[in-house]
Amino acid sequence: MFPIRFALAGLLSAAAVQAGASEPDRYVDLSNRAHDSVTAFAAALPGSDAFREIPLGSPLRGGGDSATVEVAGEDCAYDLRFTFANGRAMVYRNIDICRYQIVRILPLPRMPGK
Repeated sequence: MFPIRFALAGLLSAAAVQAGASEPDRYVDLSNRAHDSVTAFAAALPGSDAFREIPLGSPLRGGGDSATVEVAGEDCAYDLRFTFANGRAMVYRNIDICRYQIVRILPLPRMPGK
């Protein structure tokens, strides 16, 4: 009986170590309150400008379309970049996705002269 318990404990600890070795999955809900569709989404560590594209599946239509996306990494704070169908982009800096799981994408500011 003792060898079975010992073997089982060894297997469970090995599984725990292996599970801890991978990056945790963080999920964030994106809600597009802007007028234009969001066609691309990327995340980077704050201030790094090394953005990593994260697939949306399909564009998020303006006016309230939403999607849940996975951001892989151990950190909670990220710079989030949204690219719109009209080619403009917006970056939200230092967003804590562990604390705030919903990010509302606001309308872009008007371009000067328009």
